Amino acid sequence: MNSSVTVGFLQSNPIFGDIRHNVETVIQKLSSQKADLIVLPELFNTGYQFISKEEVKELSEEIPSGFTTQKLSEFSKENSVYIVAGLAEKHKDVFYNSAVLTGPDGFIGVYRKTHLFFKEKLWFSPSDTGFRVWQTPIGTIGIMVCFDWFFPESTRTLALKGADIIAHPSNLVLPYCPDAMVTRCLENRVFAITANRTGSEKRGKEKELKFIGSSEIVSPKGNILCRASRENEEYMQAEINIIEARNKDLNSFNNIFSDRREDFYNL
Repeated sequence: MNSSVTVGFLQSNPIFGDIRHNVETVIQKLSSQKADLIVLPELFNTGYQFISKEEVKELSEEIPSGFTTQKLSEFSKENSVYIVAGLAEKHKDVFYNSAVLTGPDGFIGVYRKTHLFFKEKLWFSPSDTGFRVWQTPIGTIGIMVCFDWFFPESTRTLALKGADIIAHPSNLVLPYCPDAMVTRCLENRVFAITANRTGSEKRGKEKELKFIGSSEIVSPKGNILCRASRENEEYMQAEINIIEARNKDLNSFNNIFSDRREDFYNL
């Protein structure tokens, strides 16, 4: 494994409901980039603000046979790149806010969002996958989606399972996450790529949602390697060394995992 890896994110502003346009626009923007791993936002292909169950049924896709996952898989194969992207998933008669991982050999896996935010609870079912990691030639990749960050157990679970990089597709409207991810990375010694969207949505009688942008890549020592603006659609990337995420020592006496006192954590 080459320990030097180039990772990036695309901060986009989708048109609600126009899956083909959104997917093709993203693929066009990525076609000029050279990276090992690229993270896209949550629900990047549909937009976020659903207002009926019928919309969810219409816009959700099966994984991996659906249009979006197939397009991402094709792009990954053609460009030898890993992609993590958020989309609405239809599985039998159940709907999930999910993220897929594709790579040079095509579709790899899916994670379903554990902690649903606000009115997502009207449209989606919570995860039945648990937190998952995948070992790849560029490192071990874990996934969480947007509001999962608010629960420190999410990042810690992925780190304990061996994640070097946490891919974090998001549609953030609250202001806290970009700064909080510094702590999440520091306390777990992992890299994190938060890919948020920008713009706003106001549909039907719903309150307007304004997304905060500020996508970022954070290092295991809590350094912000790059951060996007709040307003603009942007692609950014950074070169990272995976070895940094595998050193859990703070000093010659302290290791963030072996120092854990699990006997005192159980209620």
